[in-house]
Amino acid sequence: MPRSSPDRSGLDLSHRKAEHVKVVLGRDVEGRYRYWNDVQLVHRALPEIDFDDVDPSTELLGHRLKAPIVITGMTGGFPDAATINDNLARAAAEVGVAMGVGSERAAVLKGQYPESYACVARHPVPLKFANIGAPQLVPQKPGEAVVGSKEVRAAMELIGADVLAVHLNFLQEMVQPEGDRRAKGCLERIGALAREFPVLVKETGAGISRAVAEQLRDRGVRAFDVSGTGGTSFAAVEHYRALDQGADRDARVGKTFWDWGIPSPVSVLELAPLGLPVVASGGIRSGLDVARAIALGARAAGTAGGVLKAASTGYEETKAELETLVHELRVAMFLTGSSTLDELRAAPYVLTGETRPWLQR
Repeated sequence: MPRSSPDRSGLDLSHRKAEHVKVVLGRDVEGRYRYWNDVQLVHRALPEIDFDDVDPSTELLGHRLKAPIVITGMTGGFPDAATINDNLARAAAEVGVAMGVGSERAAVLKGQYPESYACVARHPVPLKFANIGAPQLVPQKPGEAVVGSKEVRAAMELIGADVLAVHLNFLQEMVQPEGDRRAKGCLERIGALAREFPVLVKETGAGISRAVAEQLRDRGVRAFDVSGTGGTSFAAVEHYRALDQGADRDARVGKTFWDWGIPSPVSVLELAPLGLPVVASGGIRSGLDVARAIALGARAAGTAGGVLKAASTGYEETKAELETLVHELRVAMFLTGSSTLDELRAAPYVLTGETRPWLQR
């Protein structure tokens, strides 16, 4: 197994990824407001369907899923990540849902722990997402290596991916003591990759506006994962890492911007009319949340923090968590009289709380 090497800041990338998992599992990094609770599905006292006939299957980017759930990219690039990703992939294949991995920069640019990603290729997950960060598409300093077509192809081959996810994490980068600060040119680079590969663009906890989504759509991006505020806050994650490193200013920035971003339900409502598949992530913690996302117009819902604890424990726990999410989704469908996801998208709902002012702005 190759030894880790430091990045341009001198920090071991694999160490950073391990720290992220440790912080998410051990500290309070949730957004301070649960926006999905503002979406109230209207109960149907007479469903006029049988529960056994409720079918949550769907198609996403040309692949058939047994349920509209995506395990969004979480980790990779350090030894223990192989166990987590293997548990996730094995369970995703068994339950019939989609899965992504964490940023593959460490593997494709530095050769760090490729097995922590490659283990996913051994399992027949119905839809797999490779993952590269937008900041790595442009040089962060003169002469620095960037991710291009060759590296993207390697990232996809490493896990047997069907689609490339390009993640936007500039809020996180601004809080990281070693974060990347250059963003100019990322839009065009994403467009160039979208001409070669099927590309989904995903945020990492701060949401995507309609204006940005339109720019990306016009450059060939095929789908979006909104990952809005209300779930795991990576500003919070980096706040704790900065505290541990004694980087007081960065820690303060993380605390200041803890809840920065666009709420997940708002992003879904803004992007769904564009006609491209939308994955609703950011605070999805139950099958009811999945149902809420589908009712707003999402094609699927993504979860990461909600299954990370299970995946860190074992395969059976991971499978049980995913099966519970699917069961809860089916219960919500039954209680709204929806035998299919298309019927659920037509189900009535009420928006309450802090979400309403966002839509009235």
